[in-house]
Amino acid sequence: MSVDLAPPVVGSLSPSRASDFMACPLLYRFRVIDKLPERPSPAAVRGTVVHSALERLFDLPASGRTLEAAADLISPSWDALLLERPELAELFETPEALTPEVFLSGARDLLAGYFALEDPTRLEPASREQYVEVVVEGGLRLRGYVDRIDEAPGDLIRVVDYKTGRAPSETFEAKALFQMKFYALVLWRTRGVVPRELRLLYLGDRTMLRYSPEEAELVSFERKVMAIWQAIERATETGDWRPNVSRLCDWCDHRGTRCTAHPIDPERAAAYDAWRATRTPAPPAETVDLDP
Repeated sequence: MSVDLAPPVVGSLSPSRASDFMACPLLYRFRVIDKLPERPSPAAVRGTVVHSALERLFDLPASGRTLEAAADLISPSWDALLLERPELAELFETPEALTPEVFLSGARDLLAGYFALEDPTRLEPASREQYVEVVVEGGLRLRGYVDRIDEAPGDLIRVVDYKTGRAPSETFEAKALFQMKFYALVLWRTRGVVPRELRLLYLGDRTMLRYSPEEAELVSFERKVMAIWQAIERATETGDWRPNVSRLCDWCDHRGTRCTAHPIDPERAAAYDAWRATRTPAPPAETVDLDP
């Protein structure tokens, strides 16, 4: 009797690391292979705090999910994050840095943006911060964390993601939806059901983006993801991690320190090396697919 064995896993890819490679192969190498640390930005850390508060909000009974209750979750969420990552205290150590009070106030303002978009008293999420993964044909593992999954009778699934920035223009909507289609593909392959709706909530400007994928579209998207992985494999084999110069370079921590597409700034590079020396070194990656 023959036994069908699952194909061996050849690699692993998350939507964020796939987006990194599409934006700049060299950035992917810095983050996944070299594992170079990057200074946390106040906006990114504040987003983590807001996500944590929204996750905790649904631990409360429906009637207690008020804006005031959500705002009260900001400080505990920040304290928990700081306990886990004490180095984040350096966000407030420079003269030009935000004060903790302004930082937390901005997080509470973003929660007000959430309440302008949804009424959490009417929602009972099936899962929050849900880890999902699937190994597709060829042995590539697709994985990631979904902010929220809502379910309704009749196998109706809604995938929700919170964004603490502002909604993109129509020109960049496809890029914004890449992550959501990635999650939709994983859920479809694991559950056999195409999510009815992908919902992006932009708390910064209180905008909601909805999208309804179709099965044929996810089949095509899967081919695109496989093509991205094949390009990563080629870059790994050849060592050709060419940088892609764009406006995103202005916010890249590696500009002026490591990136070959821009002149190296000796002072900035020295400051980065000094800062890097204070970080706990990450364990070496055994393969290039161990992306965070």
